[in-house]
Amino acid sequence: MAPGGNRGWLLRLVIAFGCAQGAVSMARPAVSYRALALGADERAVGVIAGVYALLPLFAAVPLGRRTDHGRCAPLLPAGVVLIAGGCALSGLAGSLTAMAVWSGVMGLGHLCFVIGAQSLVARQSAPHEQDRNFGHFTIGASLGQLVGPVAAGAVIGGPDRAGSSALALLVAGAGAAAAFGTLWRIEHRDTATGSRTGHLDRVPVRGILRTRGVPAGILVSLSVLSATDILTAYLPVVGEHRGIAPSVVGVLLSLRAAATIACRLVLTPLLRLLGRTLLLTVTCLLAAVLCAGIALPVPVWALGAMLAALGFCLGVGQPLSMTTVVQAAPDGARSTALALRLTGNRLGQVAAPAAAGLVAGVAGVAAPFVLLGALLLLSSGVALRSPERPAGAGPAAVPGTEAEAGPGAVVRAEPGAGTGPVPDAPAARHTGEEQADQPSRR
Repeated sequence: MAPGGNRGWLLRLVIAFGCAQGAVSMARPAVSYRALALGADERAVGVIAGVYALLPLFAAVPLGRRTDHGRCAPLLPAGVVLIAGGCALSGLAGSLTAMAVWSGVMGLGHLCFVIGAQSLVARQSAPHEQDRNFGHFTIGASLGQLVGPVAAGAVIGGPDRAGSSALALLVAGAGAAAAFGTLWRIEHRDTATGSRTGHLDRVPVRGILRTRGVPAGILVSLSVLSATDILTAYLPVVGEHRGIAPSVVGVLLSLRAAATIACRLVLTPLLRLLGRTLLLTVTCLLAAVLCAGIALPVPVWALGAMLAALGFCLGVGQPLSMTTVVQAAPDGARSTALALRLTGNRLGQVAAPAAAGLVAGVAGVAAPFVLLGALLLLSSGVALRSPERPAGAGPAAVPGTEAEAGPGAVVRAEPGAGTGPVPDAPAARHTGEEQADQPSRR
């Protein structure tokens, strides 16, 4: 089936992603409570949480390379198995070392699932549908992030924190396993066949990072994810200093998540109105102002309005940064580019809390939001300079590859590029939209 056909696979992928993300969002606070029950201090809890983000850093690019030259679908059940196993075994762990190991396994599973799922959306969506389909895909993540912490809070409680947190982790493992129910035949046969038969020279990581548009997409994604993480971690601290009850803080965070979901539901008309580049720029700029505004001592109702608007603005960055990276990346390296984007996200998840803690210790608990505002302001400037190629346009030339080679080098031509055909290219070529979505075939 050509890209842009029946989208039943996308709905099933969103459901599976919601189950997987919900399990992870439920497990991560449960891991912290379980570690505390086993005698961990704040530093040990931080190390265990950091292993979740650090371990996948070493696997992201190899997994992206493998997906560029193979199928996407096998990564999905593999990721579910690792998430479910990591959650359940964390609940059964009896030492902090074991908790750290299984936390890393959980993070690796989440990485496998996300790389496979994002690559699947990129391959099975026509270029003009990628913004919309990535937006719908990330609704699964938003739903999981909304439901997971609430479920964890409902299970964890009472004097026996060790037992209730272990139960929450087992429930999270079962929730992840539920994703298996929608993963059957999710990859189109012709897409899978094309990925196996297509053969392109490997593009170096440095070449991908030097491609115009890829660094912008990575920075926007990192900034938005860092803002979401720091908001979740530090809003309770701000609430404590301002006398806001924890239940109200929970409602405020849920309001932010709900606004993000609402944004992704109306992403298509917003794109028609403003275009990707302007929409990214405007929302990053507004998010920067709103983030900095959280540092002001405003009433609770005003804080709620600011968080709702901030959640709406932050809902744009993740799906559109995926499209920016996919359409800017060279042919045959899109999954690797998405893996590099996820690597940037993981680095942000490690560095942003550390920087926020340092700034908060020096300048107060509201200071991290000013720092995030500056980061989002930088992202808005970068987004303004990112390319917005029309649908069907081939990938841009990559510095250091054949597309920029000198005289006498073999150049791979793209349809419509104004160059002659590659001598060994088959007579029947894909259309512009298919060429932008599927690997070229010699």
